[in-house]
Amino acid sequence: MTGFGEAHHQDGPLSVAVEVRSINNRHLKVSTRIGEGYAALEPEVESYVRQKVRRGTLQISIRVVRAHRPEDYQINAAVLASYVAQLGQAIPEAMIDGATLGALVTLPGVVEDNSTAAIDVEAEWPIVRHALDAAFLRLGTMREQEGRAMEADLKANCDAIAAALDLIERRAPLVGDSYRDRLTERVRKLLSEQGVTVDPADMIREVSIFADRADISEETVRLRSHLDQFAAALKEDSPGRKLEFVVQEMFREANTIGSKANDVEISRQVIEIKTAIERIREMIQNVE
Repeated sequence: MTGFGEAHHQDGPLSVAVEVRSINNRHLKVSTRIGEGYAALEPEVESYVRQKVRRGTLQISIRVVRAHRPEDYQINAAVLASYVAQLGQAIPEAMIDGATLGALVTLPGVVEDNSTAAIDVEAEWPIVRHALDAAFLRLGTMREQEGRAMEADLKANCDAIAAALDLIERRAPLVGDSYRDRLTERVRKLLSEQGVTVDPADMIREVSIFADRADISEETVRLRSHLDQFAAALKEDSPGRKLEFVVQEMFREANTIGSKANDVEISRQVIEIKTAIERIREMIQNVE
């Protein structure tokens, strides 16, 4: 499910800013961008995310800012002296004043940046984790809101399936009668043209065979049971995989009903059922 969460945390000289973005994906994919000097924390961050989320593509941005300390920057006297000596050789009359020294200090290697050398990522991980906790709390709130809306949509589609199933169950007993009437009319017309007779027992047997082949009572009972299982699974924690299996079984029963019924009205309702199942299948790809 989609969502966004951000958080800031200050601990002494250390300031941590975290942004988490989540988009739909049936698998879990984690992409982390973290500040310089903290790359060693990426395995910790990914392990943390896998404990919080099971599905989705997550983009995590972590920015760590440390207040500068006097010892973070040191002038390399040997390099500066080398620059001064080279300048004196190139321009003997050059005067080394404050402005010249200021320009020399900006040259490569004169000032050494030790701000990242003293980073203890293991000691600072709890501070980063504190910011992650707050960001994922906000992400979870947004995902829960989307989840509630998705749950309502899933229930609406299940209600549509149940309504179509009610129509099928009312129509199913009439299919045999309709076939019998069509067969009788066809046979009567044929007999009038050919001048032959048909044993009524043969007619009854033919209609019975058709009724047996077109019987969908077991399939409708199983499909209604799957609807109950689906509703129960929605109340469980992390029902994604279970819902996928139930929907697969629902689609199988709908296909069987459509192939056995041999009736236009039932076929129309089966199309409605399969359309609703497809909508459900698309949504549950993102349910954890």
